[in-house]
Amino acid sequence: MHDMEMKYIKEAFDTNWVAPLGANVDGFEKDMEEYLGHGMHATALSAGTAAIHLAFRIIGIKPGDLVFSSDLTFAATVNPVTYEGGVPVFIDSERESWNMDPEALKIAFEKYPDAKAVIAANLYGTPAKLKEIEEICDHYNVPFIEDAAESLGATYDGIPTGTFGKAGILSFNGNKIITTSGGGMLVSHDEELVKKARFLATQAREPERYYQHKEIGFNYRMSNIVAGIGRGQMVYLDSHVEAKKMIRKKYEEAFKDIPEISLNPYLKESDPNCWLTCMLLSEDSKVGPYDIMDALDAENIETRPIWKPMHLQPVFKGNGFVQKEEGMSVGEDIFNRGLCLPSDIKNTEEDMQKITGIIRGLFGK
Repeated sequence: MHDMEMKYIKEAFDTNWVAPLGANVDGFEKDMEEYLGHGMHATALSAGTAAIHLAFRIIGIKPGDLVFSSDLTFAATVNPVTYEGGVPVFIDSERESWNMDPEALKIAFEKYPDAKAVIAANLYGTPAKLKEIEEICDHYNVPFIEDAAESLGATYDGIPTGTFGKAGILSFNGNKIITTSGGGMLVSHDEELVKKARFLATQAREPERYYQHKEIGFNYRMSNIVAGIGRGQMVYLDSHVEAKKMIRKKYEEAFKDIPEISLNPYLKESDPNCWLTCMLLSEDSKVGPYDIMDALDAENIETRPIWKPMHLQPVFKGNGFVQKEEGMSVGEDIFNRGLCLPSDIKNTEEDMQKITGIIRGLFGK
């Protein structure tokens, strides 16, 4: 948190406009539209998950419809598929960015030609092969939803993430590159899609003087207070990205003489926001991810495992999974050997030296 957030929150209190909707909601949406550019339209919602749900509702996912999803991602990417009765089919990662593998996606379309949509996440703030995925979706005439919940501020070929495909999803959860404490946005080039999302998110109330509803809606709009935090945070978005990149550079420098450690990779045509810096240990490393987690935890330093792939989750047992080659999947391999490093922009130089010092010590450095 900085200073500008309280300015907008105070305005909401001073005008007694605390309940959902108001000047901050409108302003936050406009700020994001201007930041993303490329003719984007935005509607502010209660969560990124709500945005994904509305995207699937609007594109018409019905019970039994197959939806291709990133496998190596957080559950919020795929759970909303099931809200509409859709059936997720998971697509393995490629090693260049740890994101959805376009080659595996092509195989999936050959195996499941009736699939109705694709959702791909930009894992840990690193853009996927977005243009390749978008081209494949266009070829098969299915909508592509870009889950940019973790990648606001990142670009692919100079184009902001969140602006690819039929719709983009943003999240402002407590740990994101900017936060509203909780909240999200649905963004799209398609103004009518965003208008429909805004309508559905406001209980699908018809524009009558009385309360009339012709379809089922949701209570998904962002509150004016929460949006005020977002407006204040937007001022600092670029500086947050730069701070995240500096954290990654400190890890790169600290581990450059340890061959067993590599950091999460990114594509040369992309500029990640470095939301989370992650490490991957070599197959012959005698130090495992949980050794590092335990050593840091002993000093009250939090780390987290890599997301457990969705096809390994008990709740999705039996769902389809597509990978390019037989054997252990890329996502499972990264899960087994990977680790999310402390990446808080409030970390001081002393904090970073302590973290890297503990890890280096495990490798005898």
